[in-house]
Amino acid sequence: MLILAPPLLLALFGPLFAGDAGERGVSFTAGDGHWLGTDFVGRDVWRQVLLGGHSVVLVALSATLLSYVVALPIGLTAALTRRGWLEEVLMRPLDVLLAVPSLLLVLLVAAVYSPGTLGLVLLVALVNIPDAARMVRASAAEAASRPAVEALRMQGESWWRIAVGYVGRATRRTLVADAGVRLTGVLYLVATAAFLGVGVAPDAADWAVMVDRNRTGLFLQPWAVVVPALLIVGLSMGTNLLFDAALAPRADRRARTRPPTRRRLARLIRPRTGAPDEARPVSAQRSTRPAEGEEKRR
Repeated sequence: MLILAPPLLLALFGPLFAGDAGERGVSFTAGDGHWLGTDFVGRDVWRQVLLGGHSVVLVALSATLLSYVVALPIGLTAALTRRGWLEEVLMRPLDVLLAVPSLLLVLLVAAVYSPGTLGLVLLVALVNIPDAARMVRASAAEAASRPAVEALRMQGESWWRIAVGYVGRATRRTLVADAGVRLTGVLYLVATAAFLGVGVAPDAADWAVMVDRNRTGLFLQPWAVVVPALLIVGLSMGTNLLFDAALAPRADRRARTRPPTRRRLARLIRPRTGAPDEARPVSAQRSTRPAEGEEKRR
């Protein structure tokens, strides 16, 4: 959260505090009322940073959500169907898209027409649907082969109840882990596309565009490049680490947050007093029969 919070808060609430543009100064200079200096056209870098993360976060979240909206029904249907031809019809076209590199497909489509923000969301979602659908199908196929699914079918349960109520719940941890990794990849793809000028204007207030347009003055005014680049890295790394921490087993989280004390360890190791001999281990049971020599003496 410490890594993710600064870029996420700047992306969501930065435009509210950006203020007016004001007058432009000299390119790649520091000071003169500019906290982080000026960019390649003399604009205030801090104001551009406040405005630049909104598009990156919204495009990445929208593209990831849209890809799962399409991939979930396709993957679940392919995993639960008993008709081989239906599975082939659903998955084979996606394999064709999967064979084309994501960035290359985005550039090929961008060469035909110039996509805006909505077009970039659709493009990034399109290139992520095949991989997401295959992940959903692979994780759901194991749960769909369990006897419980066959029992639900014999009871006459609906497809929705089986797919979402049982198979979906059984695969949610895998899908959440995949969503964290996929969101990081989508952030990388969106930033790369913006860096190459796809879906954004050349002078737009965007963190990736700032890195591209200001790199010529890296040694004159480095903050115009370093700050947006660090924010993109923090956003990607923080998202991945947050999903990883959320998926940690509950026992592991409890062990990390609550280390065992000496008294707790002694209570766990010490056998309970007053329990019947049948409930104790064999080594802890006391013999109730007298010793052989004592019996002879009696």
